[in-house]
Amino acid sequence: MSDRRGASRWADETPITGLPFALPQTTPAERARARRLLAALDAAYPNATCALRYTNARELLIATILSAQTTDAAVNKATPALFARFPTPADYAAASPGEIEPYVRSLGFFRNKARAIHESMRAIVERHGGQVPRTMHELLALRGVARKTANVVLGTCFGVNDGVVVDTHVQRLSRRLALAPAGATPEAIERRLMALFPREAWCRLSHLLIAHGRSACPARGATCEHAICRRFGKACEARRAQSPPVRSAAAPGLGAKSATRSRVAANRRSTAAGSSRRGRTRGSGSSPASG
Repeated sequence: MSDRRGASRWADETPITGLPFALPQTTPAERARARRLLAALDAAYPNATCALRYTNARELLIATILSAQTTDAAVNKATPALFARFPTPADYAAASPGEIEPYVRSLGFFRNKARAIHESMRAIVERHGGQVPRTMHELLALRGVARKTANVVLGTCFGVNDGVVVDTHVQRLSRRLALAPAGATPEAIERRLMALFPREAWCRLSHLLIAHGRSACPARGATCEHAICRRFGKACEARRAQSPPVRSAAAPGLGAKSATRSRVAANRRSTAAGSSRRGRTRGSGSSPASG
């Protein structure tokens, strides 16, 4: 059950409080299944962690802003020179977006991202004493920062579980593993995962799902051969595509085509028999001129 203050509680769990929204209801069976999945992911990917390279919260914040609609690998190629040129938030704040652009030009939407980095670092200098804030509310006030980016920084750098990171991998796996319904928005997926999994596992869960998505459950060409996919992937479209087609009922010993041919032949025999009976009836009756 949930209330307006964003506190969600279950009969068998500690209430989840301090959220700006209510979580959806889930059943004990759904939460038990989620815990089994979490244990399987932990066993399969014990070293799962953030793929972005960073040495402090500021670098992870910048790298995550740059990762929007871009691969982590591409970001990791661009950030070493960027971090070397601008080693502190004050260095970004003193520069202009145009001075940042050459270092991120290889990434998509580089102008918007350079502007977001410049303005977010300036805000950190002016409002937070040069330190990356440690609350969701303060992070969301920075340019270029939405819940996904804030969750990455809070969970990975500060151990604060205020939500679940929902990127394209997490979206895909949440549907395939029947954790969220098809067509659910990233916001709905995050809240569903928060309701299903223990709060202390929210950050780790995203790393685990991303690791599984990259390793065994790609967007295209999924085979469902991994043990986790076979056990939990009941909503995967790849599994449905691999399922044998439903065959129509056939007479014992006959295939579908043979059964169809038999039905056609039976219909023809029935039609022929009906025509014969009508012919005999007309031949045996009295004609108008008789008598």
